[in-house]
Amino acid sequence: MARKPRGGSFTGYYHIIVRGVGKQILFEDERDFSFYLTILEKYSTETKVSVCAYCMMENHVHLLVCGEKDDLALLMKKTGVCYAAHYNRKYERTGHLFQDRYMSEPVESKNYLLTVFRYILNNPAVAGICPASEYLWSSYRRYGDKDSFVDTALLKGWIGGWEKYAEFIAEKNCDRCMEYVTEKKDDEWAKREIQAILGMESGTLLKSYGKRERDEAIRKLKHAGLSGRQIERLTGIGRGIIQRL
Repeated sequence: MARKPRGGSFTGYYHIIVRGVGKQILFEDERDFSFYLTILEKYSTETKVSVCAYCMMENHVHLLVCGEKDDLALLMKKTGVCYAAHYNRKYERTGHLFQDRYMSEPVESKNYLLTVFRYILNNPAVAGICPASEYLWSSYRRYGDKDSFVDTALLKGWIGGWEKYAEFIAEKNCDRCMEYVTEKKDDEWAKREIQAILGMESGTLLKSYGKRERDEAIRKLKHAGLSGRQIERLTGIGRGIIQRL
């Protein structure tokens, strides 16, 4: 791994996590995922920061990147500002979209680089969504693709061809990296939160509230971690109203 003369990482490699403010959903549909990916490619090219792996989850994003520290900061700023403007405009929303500044950790060894690479691509499997190989919004399928903006040349030199790569990612392991951990937040959990926060047995009662009280209640539910889709399902209130708050 080539050394970088400047930056917080001796090697130039970083594991990055960005997440929605207050567990805000970042990607509501496929077009949102696609837009983020488009600007990630655009700004990584502009800033000369190599993206070695990515995985976009519903409310957070993992990246494995290589570049100078200042260039990385510029990449994350441009991507964040552009995506937040897109999201807020599309969903008639105002305010911050991302949680504080992005989280980062230096990746200083070959072994840890491989660990982070596998960890990022396995996020959908760990979350119980689908096997890594089936997830559409990660760089799993871009491995070894010379026409892709994702740079896996160094990793491919270590791991080998596609068969070895598939075996490596699928290995049962206990990879430990910087994490964004969330508890299971299914609809049963959401129903309990609605009861505890709003003191009502059924979320559908929220439709009888006046506009000001309804909107404040929705904000409380979103702040507690309920997704927009959960609030919509459990209250019967339209998604457009929920997304604007």
